[in-house]
Amino acid sequence: MRLLTSWVRDFVDVQASPAEMAETLALRGFEVASIEPAGPDGDAVIDFEVTANRPDCLSVLGFAREIATTYGAALRLPDQAAEAAGPSNASGQVTVTIEDAELCPRYAAAVCEIRDTSSPEWMTSRLQAAGVRPISPLVDITNYVLMELGQPLHAFDLDTLAGAALRIRRAAAGERLTTLDGVARTLEPDMLVIADRDRAQAVAGVMGGQASEISATTRTVVIESAYFKPSSVRRTSKRLGLKTEASSRFERGGDIGAPVVALGRALALMEQIGAGRLSSPIIDVYPSPRASADIRLRRARLAAVLGLAVPDAEVVRILTALGLEVAPTPDGWTARPPTFRVDLLREVDLIEEVGRHFGFDRIEATFPPMTRPASAPDPQIQRERRLRDVLTAAGLSEAITFGFIEAAVARLFAPGEEADLVGVANPLSGLFDTLRPSLIPGLVDAVAHNRRHGRRDVALFEIGARFTRRGGEERAVAVAWTGAAAPAHWSGTGREVDFFDVVGVLERVASALGAELRIEPATVPFLVAGQTARFGLVPQSQDLDKEAIGVVGLVAPAIADGRGAPKADRIFVAELTLTRVPRFDHGQERIVPLPRYPNVVRDLSILVPDVLPAAIIRGTIHSAASSTGRSNAAPLSDLAFFDRYAGKGIPEGAVSLSIRLTFQAADRTLTDAEVQQSVDTILAALVKEHGATQR
Repeated sequence: MRLLTSWVRDFVDVQASPAEMAETLALRGFEVASIEPAGPDGDAVIDFEVTANRPDCLSVLGFAREIATTYGAALRLPDQAAEAAGPSNASGQVTVTIEDAELCPRYAAAVCEIRDTSSPEWMTSRLQAAGVRPISPLVDITNYVLMELGQPLHAFDLDTLAGAALRIRRAAAGERLTTLDGVARTLEPDMLVIADRDRAQAVAGVMGGQASEISATTRTVVIESAYFKPSSVRRTSKRLGLKTEASSRFERGGDIGAPVVALGRALALMEQIGAGRLSSPIIDVYPSPRASADIRLRRARLAAVLGLAVPDAEVVRILTALGLEVAPTPDGWTARPPTFRVDLLREVDLIEEVGRHFGFDRIEATFPPMTRPASAPDPQIQRERRLRDVLTAAGLSEAITFGFIEAAVARLFAPGEEADLVGVANPLSGLFDTLRPSLIPGLVDAVAHNRRHGRRDVALFEIGARFTRRGGEERAVAVAWTGAAAPAHWSGTGREVDFFDVVGVLERVASALGAELRIEPATVPFLVAGQTARFGLVPQSQDLDKEAIGVVGLVAPAIADGRGAPKADRIFVAELTLTRVPRFDHGQERIVPLPRYPNVVRDLSILVPDVLPAAIIRGTIHSAASSTGRSNAAPLSDLAFFDRYAGKGIPEGAVSLSIRLTFQAADRTLTDAEVQQSVDTILAALVKEHGATQR
């Protein structure tokens, strides 16, 4: 909102400089974007960033009220025309009918005869300072009122209206309207329009139609001033791709008490500059008048939240100056907000207003009293924090990508599951029309973006939510990696990242969750066959659960290329559904003493089918070793695969695996007999389960 300081002084007498005004309002919660000199006598334009919850401050009067409250000055309201308005829906020249009171609870209009004249210099200069281009006296007046009071107005050429009628109704299916920007638009049934007897003449709250536009030959106009439901205007504006000064105010929540006031101001300006006059009574169709609800403000609650006692007189002064009706109660006050303060709904809202204008800088820093112990942290937060530490330590950088993606991309990474995708009913654009069913698409795009900007090695992870109709909202962690497996170093040549590097990261994730990784080959349409697997997490030293909760593999080159990655790139990805990870009983980090007794290492070489995953063999060994723990056999403390050989001397379809078994007991030195018993038990299990042959 561009605020001309001389315009503000029309409504409040303050001697503060523009810089002091800006600083004072900044302390009251308004962000100052810039201050620009605009004229003599210290005049300036202050550009404020107005938050969505303060539509009343999209006007000069709104900021004047804030300044008057801050400096304790009186607020002067703008002049109004003398003519009064009554609850009528006809003026003798035009009739107004509200056919949808839900989307338009109030509609006011005035018929005026306009004269040939020009806008005065003071009006055009103020409009230009506010960023509005002067056009003609009537249009300039409507824009002036918009900037001054925050209430949009629109004028129709009365002679172009069929039947001399204005009907506020929903558009018919497929109805078309050429708006003032010259674009023919197709309307939808849930869009509100202002129509005459035969056709739509304006999109309510957004933009007028070309057919009823004011021209040089116009002599009689109907000026509209209304209140439209914010959600309806917001939805219509986005669907039509039209963002106007009017829609930006209506969609934030207009003032239902302003339509007649704004018309009165416009009529006063018309008389002042000789641009026209009212030719018949003002129409005000308001079938169900609304009143703001009283809000209770407790003195004790005010002091508890702000941390200091605000004098009663100061509380009443601040709230009254902001336009509220205040009445005392035994424990505080009741306050009724004005219709232009749509953001005041709860007691804490009033506390904020008192705190803003009493001065947050006057609140001393104190340690809050602890009335009860803090609640235990959410285990999910703790778990995700640990995963961030682990993945960052593994050399990956955290990324945060959009939760909305394009439907075509969602189908690409969730093939065959289109019915399971969750579409957005009112998307910002076609690129954000679906909730992401996976974190992988966003990470692949982030990798491609980094590669296009010269980053050769990119390793990213993300922890976030994904959405499907079947699974609802789920938390997941995903990884995307391309380039070198490790930073270049003088001590040796580097190598490109491969499938097993990503599996190694997943093993770290599994360990952090108190589990072990179990992996097996799989087929996923967007990943390369032969370099794709599904995996699950199981408690340490237990068998693999049947349900896989993650996938890992190499993104298909055609898909990576389609997302903008260089053709030669190999992007490895993985995703784990955290919501489905069992709550393993790993608790806190445990500190155990170093072993006092030596370990015993035995190497075992076996022949097994070459299609048998190593994870299955590992599970068989762990299962057999855990069964020996109930006897006097040696407990298995570690196992590792250290060699794999296929070729000369090995039967076709088989592979030789060398496994290092480490045995260690916490309470004794193991004997050869105990170790051999454990080795024999493990070997027997491998023979029975997989037909293994010892070499």
